[in-house]
Amino acid sequence: MFDTFLFAIFPYMAVILAVVFGIHRYLSDGYSYSSLSTQFLENRQLFWGSVPWHYGIIMILLGHLLAVFFPNAWASLVGEPIRLYVIEVTGLALGFVVIFGIGGLIIRRIINPRISVVTSVMDWVLLLALLMQVLSGVYIALFHRWGSVWFVESAQPWLKSLLLLDPQVHYVAMLPWAVKLHIFGAFLLVLLIPFTRLVHLFSIPLGYLIRPRQIVIWNKNYPWNS
Repeated sequence: MFDTFLFAIFPYMAVILAVVFGIHRYLSDGYSYSSLSTQFLENRQLFWGSVPWHYGIIMILLGHLLAVFFPNAWASLVGEPIRLYVIEVTGLALGFVVIFGIGGLIIRRIINPRISVVTSVMDWVLLLALLMQVLSGVYIALFHRWGSVWFVESAQPWLKSLLLLDPQVHYVAMLPWAVKLHIFGAFLLVLLIPFTRLVHLFSIPLGYLIRPRQIVIWNKNYPWNS
């Protein structure tokens, strides 16, 4: 029953609640649809935390998405031992980069008084959830190796069954506890999206790509205008 809740009920709950409360937040407080950046308060520590975090997590997520949506191509890619080793080592290295980044962001909010005062409870919840997710991922890479291979045989079919509204829990029920924690953490982060800074994932200003040109007219007699 516990596995059924975690892998057949909770994923749908997380997605539905994220959508409902995400729409509610946008309609009731649209100006909060941003990351609420603290860059103006402090920039140097933010750089050393934000840059490794974002570059590392984007590459890791890209690898996960490729395995989910193109399982046959991914299986062929990791079917060669050399390519498998390279992917596993690269993924582990990126995991450590991401730990460095999220650790820097957490320490920044602890030791910097200007940042601490604007850090909410949900900020801490999100940071701890992200840290748990990253640490569990690195743990899996170290102690349950070759995830690039067994992911296609277990997690990918389970995710596909969720999309088909026919969850097949048996694909993940026998996986190690760390893998289950990692899967649960992923959907927990989905649930947290509308309540935290993660909502900025849906505030990408795509309208800037099609808006009319902005005309700038100088209204002072600077030397370079003469």
